[in-house]
Amino acid sequence: MRPKKSDVRRSMMAERIAAKGSCSAQELANEFNVSIMTVHRDLDELQYRGVVRKFHGGATAQPSSVFESRMTFRQDVEPLKKNVIARHALSFVHPGMSILLDDSTSALHMTSGLAERAPLHVSTTFLAGLRRLAELQDAADMTVIAIGGRYDPMHDSFVGSQALAQIADMRWDALFMSAPAVDGRSIFHQEDRMVGVKKAMMEASKKKYLLVDNTKIGKVALHKVASLSEFDLVITDEDADPQILEQWETNGVSYFVANQALVKKPDRSQGPAGNDYECEV
Repeated sequence: MRPKKSDVRRSMMAERIAAKGSCSAQELANEFNVSIMTVHRDLDELQYRGVVRKFHGGATAQPSSVFESRMTFRQDVEPLKKNVIARHALSFVHPGMSILLDDSTSALHMTSGLAERAPLHVSTTFLAGLRRLAELQDAADMTVIAIGGRYDPMHDSFVGSQALAQIADMRWDALFMSAPAVDGRSIFHQEDRMVGVKKAMMEASKKKYLLVDNTKIGKVALHKVASLSEFDLVITDEDADPQILEQWETNGVSYFVANQALVKKPDRSQGPAGNDYECEV
């Protein structure tokens, strides 16, 4: 069955808004050659699906204190910095570990380096992460565990009571997660359905690592997830707000500023790796 023209248009409209961050209704009407009334109907449907957030005269994919942007938009934000942070996070992954990744695009950047650290058991609720891990599983000694439940298309991940029950019945050596908003003491999330999943992940993990690029720092959202002191380490990038870093220092938060010139090269011959780095060439 061929998709309806309205569905195709809405999909293209969502991609356009995600690419630009926000669009006015008039821009969309001109681009798709439809009336303003049709645009508003389309935006109403996209907002209902959790794809965009409407405002007077248009729609946005940008996050707010009560709305997290769709995964496809988050994936395009600061990918180089997320990669640098992920490379440092990988230095805490050693052969034989069981690790848990949340639905963040920051943790997603870790997947390409996991094969070098196998054997591993890797779990996630993130469908995009599961796809990448499935590709690695055949080539590496890696067991991939999918945490299921109700599929949330906005976050491309699984949530709800089934996901929470599965997480509660397991234990991991380490959790690697992110949050859309971080201040001097705590991490926050806009949506309560995601807060429960992240809290359950923290409860089920021995070590906890928070991966946050500078765009998330100095912000708050509606729901508090956890205190920064609950994490073994917070990893950020060189553009992190110095004032917030100073607050972390004052509050006793363990953190590391990942440098783009540093690359961790795992050494299997000596067991679990330390924190020695070599300059990238």
